[in-house]
Amino acid sequence: MQPNGLCVAGKTMSKTKSKAAEDMAEAMETTMQRLQQRFQSISEQLESKLDQMGTRINDLEKNVTELMTQAGMEEQPSSK
Repeated sequence: MQPNGLCVAGKTMSKTKSKAAEDMAEAMETTMQRLQQRFQSISEQLESKLDQMGTRINDLEKNVTELMTQAGMEEQPSSK
């Protein structure tokens, strides 16, 4: 070995680069897995909130129809 810690044939330097590349790949894989899990969680939360909003809108429409009926107003049949 030379005094700077590099092997003349470059094997020590190659191992260092290889280890750095492995570490980087592992860090990227971990980050991608965390992002995928976070994306999945947010997607599920969004879907749940949209379902809740749909239910609330349907309930609101039903209540408005009932109030209109109680007030003696007629509603045009909806095409839904």
